[in-house]
Amino acid sequence: MTEDEMMNESESSSDDRLFAAMAYALSPLMPIIILIMPDKRDRAFIRSHNVQALIVGVLLWFIIVPLTFGCGSIGWLVLLYLAYEAYQGKTINIPLVSNFVKNQNWA
Repeated sequence: MTEDEMMNESESSSDDRLFAAMAYALSPLMPIIILIMPDKRDRAFIRSHNVQALIVGVLLWFIIVPLTFGCGSIGWLVLLYLAYEAYQGKTINIPLVSNFVKNQNWA
């Protein structure tokens, strides 16, 4: 476990983990709502998950599902798994998305 992961797990409250999980499960709507809430968007654990959830949700529901003619059930299961991992307090590393978010200094 890296130092960043240990810091995120120690700083995350149950409220933080709940909002991070909801960001994945209800993506892309919930991440937009969290961005409007200043007390939530400034929390490091929520911010790191929220931006990833927004990007994954937009990619999934507006690009992948239309191109695969509505096969969104697999994408929904992936989002639910990511929500479960976030609720457990884990740092999620999504290929390409996590690196992009870190390079942009969004999380």
